[in-house]
Amino acid sequence: MQDWHAFSVTIEDYVATVLMNRPPVNAIDRVFREELVAIFDELSDRDDVRSIILTGAGRAFCAGADIKERASMQQQPGDYARHNRLTREGFYSIMECQKPVIAAINGAAIGAGLVLALSSDILLAADEASVAMTEVDVGLAGGVRHALRFFGQSDARLMFYTARRLSGADLYRMGVVSACVPAAQLMATALEIAREIAQKSPLAVRAAKTSFNVTENLALRDGYRFEQAATVALSRTEDTREAQRAFAEKRKPVFTGR
Repeated sequence: MQDWHAFSVTIEDYVATVLMNRPPVNAIDRVFREELVAIFDELSDRDDVRSIILTGAGRAFCAGADIKERASMQQQPGDYARHNRLTREGFYSIMECQKPVIAAINGAAIGAGLVLALSSDILLAADEASVAMTEVDVGLAGGVRHALRFFGQSDARLMFYTARRLSGADLYRMGVVSACVPAAQLMATALEIAREIAQKSPLAVRAAKTSFNVTENLALRDGYRFEQAATVALSRTEDTREAQRAFAEKRKPVFTGR
């Protein structure tokens, strides 16, 4: 992949690692948002990528929106609308990426930085990580809908109304993250999960992610009918036939994405 201003991207053994790298705290500006969309759109289409890890360089995962940039907006009509549209598309590029995204929360994830993590499929946290929605401290109130996808009602409201910081252990207790591990083990844990996903049928994993996205707000009957239709389509693919042959023959399958 090309060189990026705010990111470093590596790909190995079907696992892409997307490292936010905008010192000192990986704050989000316009260039960051544009690159985020471009990176995840490309990874979504690449055949040599089957799972993705999103993490931060340095002491922060992502400290959220660059407040200095926000303060300079509204100089021209339409500035805020363009900003909000690009902000939404950054989060959607992660959610709509065809490959599962694992957020390895290595440090502080604040405001929009936490929403980046909440846009991922699987969340992991280092024990020294912390998250907060500090919007009320700067007179704002964004991110509620994203938080409600992972937090319970009381925990979400407490976090928003008080702007309190929550630790990795708090997130694990609340069921927001799948694991809370020592910082030195975070990437190894994320890689273990990413490599396990990468060994599965890419078509089946893609269909599963699509089902999660499409059925999230559907009634049970409609959601399950969608999944059944996806399963029928998968049953006609060579990868599914290969998976079933390999299971019967007690060997590892070889997937071709067809």
